[in-house]
Amino acid sequence: MSSDSSRVPVIIDTDPGVDDALAILLAIASPEIEILAFVVSFGNTDLEASYLNIFKLYQAVGRHIEQHPEERNLFPNYSPTRKPIVVRGAAGPLSGELHDAAYFHGRDGLGEITHSHPEFNLPPDLFSVGVHPQLELSDSPGHQVALDLLRDNPPRSVTYIALGPLTNLARMLRVNGTLVRERIGRVVIMGGAFDVPGNVTPSAEFNFFADPFAVAEVLRSETTRLPLERVLLLPLDVTCPHTLPFSAYSKYVDPAFAEDTPSVPAGKTPLTHFSSAFFRRTRHVMRAYGLDGVELHDIAAVWAAIMHPPGLEGTAPGWTVRRRRFEMERTGEFTSGMCVVDRRDDNTRTPAANYAHVQAALQHRVAVGSGDADVIGSVVVPAPVDVED
Repeated sequence: MSSDSSRVPVIIDTDPGVDDALAILLAIASPEIEILAFVVSFGNTDLEASYLNIFKLYQAVGRHIEQHPEERNLFPNYSPTRKPIVVRGAAGPLSGELHDAAYFHGRDGLGEITHSHPEFNLPPDLFSVGVHPQLELSDSPGHQVALDLLRDNPPRSVTYIALGPLTNLARMLRVNGTLVRERIGRVVIMGGAFDVPGNVTPSAEFNFFADPFAVAEVLRSETTRLPLERVLLLPLDVTCPHTLPFSAYSKYVDPAFAEDTPSVPAGKTPLTHFSSAFFRRTRHVMRAYGLDGVELHDIAAVWAAIMHPPGLEGTAPGWTVRRRRFEMERTGEFTSGMCVVDRRDDNTRTPAANYAHVQAALQHRVAVGSGDADVIGSVVVPAPVDVED
């Protein structure tokens, strides 16, 4: 049972790449939640590299607290009463080819800092004693650990945050769908693309592309799917407009941050040095796509989970939800991972309807000097959004 009834217990299903790393740091710093477990998955990189990145994140937070002990209270999930479990989940999809996003995140998932910044590599004896000061290690299958946590906590109290492929969730439903449907409180999923282009193919978002068979079982199957009234899905339509411009990162976080110069620790906190190290390659890749910023896909999902605890009636202030009907393309030569939306009687197409208008407005603002594309955000923004300095 959760050790603090005032905080929402969460299971974070993750494939730690760059945006997952930011989302996990947000979770560690969020007093509204209690992290029960990290169920690690293939996805942005291979399973083993993803698994190690959890420990690299906690190592960076630990070094920050060691140098700045007065800021320990900023990380309430770093040393909780009950340690979060770290467990390996799926190493590949339910069916189909194994894909990763190492082209974007690097083979280590964190911008190749394994080679560029060896100071962030883990000590070789880290796992030799089988005990970690902040995390509980488990060799059990990830989906089984998640099932056990649902069973051990009060019914419908646990939020499951899926930041990667849905393979682990599909395995949970296959093993004990009744338990999942009866006891899970909320499921928040980052994945899919409805009225905007994909980010890994012209039609598919990466998490859904990585295992479309799992998506079909978790969200579309009449016999195995989750209770949809407890599911919040954040597709690229929602997450892409939430962008951190690197100009803002340089202004507010690290004035020395540069794409062509490796980060150095002098004059920086350990967390700033860590994030600048893995952001360097990210900036290079994003600029090649025409955007000098990083899209906060997984941070948006953690934010949504914090704002929508299990049992909340309706939505939090400022949030709206819409039900969309779609099928998951699994075997298309060019469309695997595509959300095939039924638009025959669809009154929710506002983003698609004004897409050309938004593109034109963005280009006009930049052309006349009244706007900065870096500040506005992604050029695939599907609808007008408010921006903050």
